[in-house]
Amino acid sequence: MQDIKDLNLKELESLFRDWGVPGFHSRQVFAWIYKGGIVDFQKMTNLPRDLMKKLQENFYISGLKIIKTLRSQDGTEKFLFGLKDENLIEAVSIPANNRITACLSTQIGCKFSCTFCASGILGFKRNLTSGEILEELYHLKNNAKGRRITHVVFMGTGEPLDNYDNVLKAIRVINAKYAFNIGSRRITISSNGLIPAIKKLSEENLQIELSISLHAAEDKTRSSLMPINKLYPLKELIAACKAYTKRTNRQITFEYVLIKGINSDLPSAQKLSTILKGLNCKVNLILCNPVEGLNIGQPNKLETLLFKDYLVKSGIHVTLRKSRGQDIEAACGQLRLGYVKK
Repeated sequence: MQDIKDLNLKELESLFRDWGVPGFHSRQVFAWIYKGGIVDFQKMTNLPRDLMKKLQENFYISGLKIIKTLRSQDGTEKFLFGLKDENLIEAVSIPANNRITACLSTQIGCKFSCTFCASGILGFKRNLTSGEILEELYHLKNNAKGRRITHVVFMGTGEPLDNYDNVLKAIRVINAKYAFNIGSRRITISSNGLIPAIKKLSEENLQIELSISLHAAEDKTRSSLMPINKLYPLKELIAACKAYTKRTNRQITFEYVLIKGINSDLPSAQKLSTILKGLNCKVNLILCNPVEGLNIGQPNKLETLLFKDYLVKSGIHVTLRKSRGQDIEAACGQLRLGYVKK
């Protein structure tokens, strides 16, 4: 059996034509699933009975099982999901007033082994299908408790651009009016800097946001933090980002995790301002999350503010991300790591 969410509208319409079924029923099916939250074909009461039966024989709707839910004092919720093959993935619901940002995973584990991140500690298992990615969002929507999901960020476990086709297919459904109807500019892909995929993304004609995990402004430090830098060094990455902004006319966000004793001092800020000069970008500073097994720590408040102020005075747009859900270990990979290790 196949997850029906692995199909987009055109694919389902084509299948229905092959079955001798009018194509308009495909929109009815997706309306029940994505807007109505229905997981049983037999409850889709405006469908012909023969079609209900055939759908039930060939597809399933829900393939995730909630294994564990953690709720932070700030309202952030983290979900550990079990897949049909018994692998585990995570997704996070981040509330703000009456809206929610959904943080989704794209892979089971991660192959890139960034030294400050829990996602890759257990290694890489496989890519998520587009249907599995959509089901994360589906569950978060059904657990939204009266709030509306308005933003989606691919910042959970995995490298989104390493699972390019499935992520882009999911994004088009997330954006579609027949499904989640979330605007392109409210969807963010966060990447560690896969240059060929960045170039490919620039040609998609999508107004989505691109965020690049930078974390250092010179190759030696970045390579020690992010081994991917040995394959795609900073000079090439920055050039690719400049080409991306020129082609798309979109600003890039650079994520920069501040780690005490490694990349949070004033000389690091000076190097960062130099390589970003003239680039249409902003910098999102993040205090590193403590992770069991990783010997990393946060800089103090003064060092953090000096770093930020130097960038601001250099003409760079800077934000300091407020940590959410630290009491429930909401950083990507932490819940799955703790659960599997048990």
